[in-house]
Amino acid sequence: MTSTVTTREAFVHPALFYRTEQEYTRQTTAFLREGLAGGEPMAVAVPGPNLELIKTGLGGDAEGILFLDMTEAGRNPGRIIPKVLRGFADAHPKGRVRIIGEPIWAGRSAIEYPACAQHEALINAAFEGRPVTILCPYDEVRLDPQVIADAKITHPTLISGQGRESVSDAYDWQAVVDRYNQALAPAPDAAAFSYAGEDLPAARQFALAQATRLGMTGERLMDLELAVAELTTNSVVHGGGRGTLAIWAEQGQLVCEVRDAGLLTDPLAGRRPPEPGQLGGRGLMLVHYVADLVRIYTSDDGTTVRFYLSL
Repeated sequence: MTSTVTTREAFVHPALFYRTEQEYTRQTTAFLREGLAGGEPMAVAVPGPNLELIKTGLGGDAEGILFLDMTEAGRNPGRIIPKVLRGFADAHPKGRVRIIGEPIWAGRSAIEYPACAQHEALINAAFEGRPVTILCPYDEVRLDPQVIADAKITHPTLISGQGRESVSDAYDWQAVVDRYNQALAPAPDAAAFSYAGEDLPAARQFALAQATRLGMTGERLMDLELAVAELTTNSVVHGGGRGTLAIWAEQGQLVCEVRDAGLLTDPLAGRRPPEPGQLGGRGLMLVHYVADLVRIYTSDDGTTVRFYLSL
């Protein structure tokens, strides 16, 4: 891998397309050794088996690099930017930071993928102008061709498994954000509760009762209550003063949805860590932190936030 592209811009966001474990290991370790030579702080957030490939490939050079299993740290794509990427980059504010992030792997579900694609697109807005390099590997053999096509739209730089770099002619990250801003049809058997400001405690109790009925227990109930409290309060404060809460279960997950008349104009809402001393603005980010997945649809008619918690 050469450094011709990776030193030209302040923020660098290449996609690495690999077909074999050997290509993956060779290109990721070359990327990290280049960072070691430059004294750059580095983090690797990829699925567990790929973590081991990189650690083995680096040998003794792995010391000092932060390693995270992306299937855990990035289970919900919506928390990768604030918690994983910005969390590491903000902790190293001087000089260039180098990260490998692999948020899309073959085990991702069709329900998760739109949030994954939007995440990859929004990285470009979240780090614009910052001296950060984020390499995103894609498995060309196991991933759907649409995933590979989207990666060429969300990444300005493309790297082959042999290390050849090129500029993406398809790069247009905003197009992917817009395309996966998809209307979310509610489940026909969902239990629903309409609320206004005076009904917020009742909305939380409704959510807890329905979740318990559907089999949720323990700490997950606390996560549910926190997320519902944040979203319903947002409806009252920012979403026209009222909203509708719906809850149901599907495929081993509890699904909770809040609809209101609010307009969500900031594509990074919930993914931008609050500034020191900032009051408020943490609600949607907290939902991203506790949920296994968050899907958002916004239009001129209002906003729907749907989050998933494992049962």
